[in-house]
Amino acid sequence: MATCVRRTLVALHRATCSGLKSAEASLDMQLPVPLFLPVRTKRRFFIPPAVGSKGSKTQNVEAKARAAGVVVRQEYMERPINISCTAGIFDPYVPPEGDARLSTLSKEGLKQRAEQIRQSAASQLAIRKIKDHDSDFSTKAFAQQAQEIFVEAHNALAQFNKEKLHSLVTERCYPEMTRGNRYKTIHWTFVESLEPPRVVHARCPEMVSKGNLYGQVTVRMHSKQTLAIYDRFGRLMVGSEEHPKDVLEYLIIERHLVNPYGRWRLHGKIVPSWAPAKDPVIKTVMIPGPDLKPWEESDALNYEVPKPAAVQWYK
Repeated sequence: MATCVRRTLVALHRATCSGLKSAEASLDMQLPVPLFLPVRTKRRFFIPPAVGSKGSKTQNVEAKARAAGVVVRQEYMERPINISCTAGIFDPYVPPEGDARLSTLSKEGLKQRAEQIRQSAASQLAIRKIKDHDSDFSTKAFAQQAQEIFVEAHNALAQFNKEKLHSLVTERCYPEMTRGNRYKTIHWTFVESLEPPRVVHARCPEMVSKGNLYGQVTVRMHSKQTLAIYDRFGRLMVGSEEHPKDVLEYLIIERHLVNPYGRWRLHGKIVPSWAPAKDPVIKTVMIPGPDLKPWEESDALNYEVPKPAAVQWYK
């Protein structure tokens, strides 16, 4: 079969060549010589990876692309900058120890009085700058407004209302309030205010460029609150819903003054060094039990939980 096909192709080729020669002789013209182009004239430097070789070994793709003449665009690691709030607290307020005023006759009392005068003078200058951008600002009315922001923010935290909480706290304070609360239940209530809140400190710092002002006001708030935190199994970890506690807090409220649509938001808290320690957290642990088979029950085995062995500690 193959021999017959070959003979047929050879006969057709001879007939075609004879027809072309006769046509050339009749027209008295010379046909162009066919042009043969080599398919591969140089070695390929960039060879695509074979099928199934992905993940077999790490290859430097960028070096191979440069060898092939492909220009790889340089990638820049850009980090977004948030200018709606500052990243910290500028010149934080230092509460007096025990939140009391010492006698001016003593050396410590004179130092405390001098520090209060220095801080009050800087606070007055900052309040003037704040009033230039917010004409309705008043220290007496703002203290009550700060307390309302504090109560609404903690109610939104207990209800896990993220949208409302974002509008009441800054981007610096939000992760501090929500960190570790994913599988917990928070019950928080504001019982009453023991003392009227008051403004004790104010600063008006600049950031990034000159004229980009931020207002930071520190408010002293003494109130009675209840807090109870439950874990994902419903067991109490911290606090109590029935026994309220007296809480003394120094809140920092911040606003981007240059932004005409800026709002006062909770920025952080100042915890003095003399503050009492927090209550310990009661954690839920798993008690090891017997290895049960599918048809067995733990109550029928009367299994006793082993007690830890006594350890002798040496100094």
